[in-house]
Amino acid sequence: MIVGIPSETFPSERRVAVVPSVIQSLIKARLEVLIQAGAGEAAGFPDATYIESGARITESRVEIFRSADVILQVRTFGANVEVGRADLELLRPKQIVIGLSEPLSEPKAALELAECGVTACSLELMPRITRAQSMDVLSSMATVAGYKAVLLAAETLPRMFPMLMTAAGTVTPARVLIIGAGVAGLQAIATARRLGARVDAYDVRPAVKQQVESLGATFVDLQLETEGAEDKSGYAKTQDDSFYQRQQEAMAKVVANANVVITTALVPGKKAPILITEAMVDGMEPGSVIVDMAAEKGGNCELTKPNQATTHKGVTLLGPTNLPATVPYHASQMYAKNITTFLLHLVKEGQPEFDLNDQITNETLVSKDGAVVHARVCELLNQPPSGTERISN
Repeated sequence: MIVGIPSETFPSERRVAVVPSVIQSLIKARLEVLIQAGAGEAAGFPDATYIESGARITESRVEIFRSADVILQVRTFGANVEVGRADLELLRPKQIVIGLSEPLSEPKAALELAECGVTACSLELMPRITRAQSMDVLSSMATVAGYKAVLLAAETLPRMFPMLMTAAGTVTPARVLIIGAGVAGLQAIATARRLGARVDAYDVRPAVKQQVESLGATFVDLQLETEGAEDKSGYAKTQDDSFYQRQQEAMAKVVANANVVITTALVPGKKAPILITEAMVDGMEPGSVIVDMAAEKGGNCELTKPNQATTHKGVTLLGPTNLPATVPYHASQMYAKNITTFLLHLVKEGQPEFDLNDQITNETLVSKDGAVVHARVCELLNQPPSGTERISN
């Protein structure tokens, strides 16, 4: 069985789905690895390192899709709708496509992919269970993003993060507020603390207080009643409008005291909730910085503009949309480990098997045999799951 890794085509995407260090594990599983020339160069992995690891290189993208039984990508169609559309005509029935595809945000793209006859697995849908931790792409990429968000803030802030005692006097530490204590938020807390900042963190889920405090940050309690704040997968659930209004009112003073605010609040398949209003930005000191990590999904700050740095009354707002791609070497290493572990989970005796009684396979499978089979995606498309397969998540 041939595993193909084409170059990524999404604008500014520098990651690659497979790095040389994981190729031997695929070869040991009786898989042949075919990589498009130059696919790893932007991430720091030249073709020669792939060849040394046992992979075969081809200059032709068409050959990758024509020859491969399995296509591994960072951004499959769905997570790369505009440019990725060119690959649809290269796909063939029964071919397996694995990667990020945003099926809950782009269900129509999932349907188009299904109509090509491919078997598509979306890594965003990986269940948060112990067996799947080594395949959890979202957590890996959130770790990279949380780290880089703090570095962007530190570079932009016109003051230093740590407290310093100098002959010229004492430098007070910067105050950093992290909103959202998921994987990205926790990594942001850890990075800001290592840089010497005083860190506060807020999350709608009271259960994360211990994690926040274990990293040396202060947990902000807004005294808001939350019922069922997280879903069964551990993600924050969407709240009603009255909750967000009360949250914004309570948050205003906390935001005003911060030199840096980093927002990470996302709800899978939904528009990012607005947590920081224009009035709250007005209350911040000139020179303060907001890094909105939810910019790609609309932003947690109502003034955020995706992929732009803007200024509002002296406050700088950053809206980066693909932070992991800005640290492509390690982001690719982590992603490659996740995706190859998932592929090897599917492969038995050199061939893929889709055991729908297995939770990992069941919950990541989006399309098969020409139809969308994932219940949540079908619901978004207003259609029942096809046939007898009832995939849920």
